[in-house]
Amino acid sequence: MAHEELPPSNITPGAIRFNTDSMKLEYFRIGMESGDSGSYAGIGTMAAGEWVQITTDTPDIQTGGTRGVYAVGSSGPYDTTTQYVTISTTGDAKDFGDLTGTARGYGASFSSRTRGVFAAGQNGGTNQNNIDFVTISSTGTATAFGNIMDALVRYPTGLSNTTRGLLIGGYDGSSGRNELRYVTIATTGNTVDFGDSAGGSHYASAACASQTRGIFHRGSTPDIEFITIQTLGNAAEFGNTTATNPSAKFGLSNSVRGIFAGGYVPGGTAVNTIEFITVATLGDAQDFGDLTRTNAAYGASLASSTRAVFAGGGKWPAGLATIDYVQIMSTGNATDFGDAIDSKTLLGAMGVSNGHGGLG
Repeated sequence: MAHEELPPSNITPGAIRFNTDSMKLEYFRIGMESGDSGSYAGIGTMAAGEWVQITTDTPDIQTGGTRGVYAVGSSGPYDTTTQYVTISTTGDAKDFGDLTGTARGYGASFSSRTRGVFAAGQNGGTNQNNIDFVTISSTGTATAFGNIMDALVRYPTGLSNTTRGLLIGGYDGSSGRNELRYVTIATTGNTVDFGDSAGGSHYASAACASQTRGIFHRGSTPDIEFITIQTLGNAAEFGNTTATNPSAKFGLSNSVRGIFAGGYVPGGTAVNTIEFITVATLGDAQDFGDLTRTNAAYGASLASSTRAVFAGGGKWPAGLATIDYVQIMSTGNATDFGDAIDSKTLLGAMGVSNGHGGLG
């Protein structure tokens, strides 16, 4: 079937064809790339959209396994070091490269299949607004991406799908922020306004995503909120975490289940609790199990479609080199994965992967 034969208005989303021009299989999807909520009209019957090539490209083909990359954060002094692990294996991390510019931690991070982005954070008491990126399948020094336009912040959180990355909340030195900001991952440039949190200002949150929905736990509260990633607008209520309500959790997911783990409760007590949500629904979190350590906050979250990896964290001023993991679709306690290299402790670490839930 040549691509000129049927106009898009007569094609049901999800239809499959063989394109005789390219000699490839394609499927028809609704027009999601523009971010215009009007493009969602007619889902299940007719919708404006495009033919997309069906590929067999996966993180395993690109890298020999889904790869997680993390920026160390504060390893005693603040650090520019980045390291990586192959999520499907176990073992100690390996050197990846360095961030650009000022050493920093406690920032936001998110990724596409190919690119990992690290944004904002702090060096000592100085907030940062710079954004840089790495190519996940390679190793080497990061490249400048852009800046957060409206504030210098530490303790924001990040989530993404294949095209768009969001930065959520943060602390500007005097108060929390309620803004949601976004960038287009495949380009470079400064952040653009997305909307606001439903519950007001917050920081040290944790987040996860599917291809369509972003979910974040609003730090130091029980509140979980969600947004539709390809639209613009304010967040809405999703449900609540369990009673302890810690901030600075790990947050990650596959396309079905989101996991929040560890963190601090008000007063500075660290916890090792793991809980989970179902991304496509609304509702409260449920108990999953426990981490291998009790003082796990401000660490790096790394996910594949099957496995959640928790790298470092700690309780100020002591960080950990520990990395542990769980199988996302099971429940139970975490298992040891390995350690950061060079005995580096990972406090305020920022993590990305090329296989998390926002990528399908």
